[in-house]
Amino acid sequence: MDCGLAFAPQPPDIPAAMKNPRRILLVEDNPNDVELSLAALGEQDLARHVDVARDGAQALDYLHRRGKFANRSPGNPAVILLDLKMPKVDGLEVLAQVKKNDQLRFIPVVMLTSSREERDLVESYKRGANAYLVKPIEFEQFVEAVKRLGQFWAVFNEVPQTATAAAP
Repeated sequence: MDCGLAFAPQPPDIPAAMKNPRRILLVEDNPNDVELSLAALGEQDLARHVDVARDGAQALDYLHRRGKFANRSPGNPAVILLDLKMPKVDGLEVLAQVKKNDQLRFIPVVMLTSSREERDLVESYKRGANAYLVKPIEFEQFVEAVKRLGQFWAVFNEVPQTATAAAP
């Protein structure tokens, strides 16, 4: 029976999280990769929610609110995008320390690296990585990969409240 009413498809609701995305910690020592990552995340309006650590030691200081990060806002990032090969403290050691700490272990950690070596992949997962992404060489692929990563982990992924609670 046709009642004469037509229903236009409704635009999908913007998830509340898209209106208020959670913080992302980008741990990357290559300035070009930092710039590309921020540009990609900016396309999803996520760049203003990114904190950058330039090496593993800075990442640990950020997470524990020490040194130059002592006065940062409380709470943990929604995700850590972690390079593998870095000065001072490498990504595998940062990952191990995060996953051993009760206040940090529920933070998803995505290894974002140029290493295609099987031993790096295996070791990352052994230490608790949530994902392992090899950085694409081509600019467009890199930008697209980072956009999707940021949107999924900072907007759509659900984490326990303990993951976003402040570290001591």
